Amino acid sequence: MNTRRFKIAVVTGVATLVLAASTAFAEKPGRDRDNSPHLTNSIRKQLVTLPFYGVFDNLEFKLEGETVTLYGQTLKPITRKDAERRVRKLEGVERVVNNIEVLPLSRFDDSIRLRTYRAIFRSAGLHRYALGANPSLHIIVNRGHVTLEGVVSNKFDSRLAYIAASQVPGVFSVTNNLRVENEN
Repeated sequence: MNTRRFKIAVVTGVATLVLAASTAFAEKPGRDRDNSPHLTNSIRKQLVTLPFYGVFDNLEFKLEGETVTLYGQTLKPITRKDAERRVRKLEGVERVVNNIEVLPLSRFDDSIRLRTYRAIFRSAGLHRYALGANPSLHIIVNRGHVTLEGVVSNKFDSRLAYIAASQVPGVFSVTNNLRVENEN
């Protein structure tokens, strides 16, 4: 019985040494150039899972080496801070430049947000973009000017969202930055 325990202990010890040696000599993933798709996905995941990130916020980033530049617009200052804090903690990120704009408080803009939301997502076929925890279509309102951001399935949906937003009373202008999925 003792020889059996001894053999198990030896096999376990050898396996531990092999595992320790392989991780000690492995290249750090944050320094590997081939790791940028993984880092890009990690950054994207951190941004879209922020607790207060929603349809009236737009967060984007640019990854250059080990520097991440955050930009976009948000309603809450805490979203801006949380985005920077989360991205800064990721392995492979050395520097974060936070250019996220916090939109000014405005009842006028809030009413336009609500009316634009209703106009767009009540339009035929566009309601599916409001589904889920993180909608693919975002509505940014800044001093009465509406910007549509995000991804839609086709050009028709992009045009339909633009027309719906343009018909909202009180809107000064509409900028359509919607991207079409899988379009070259």
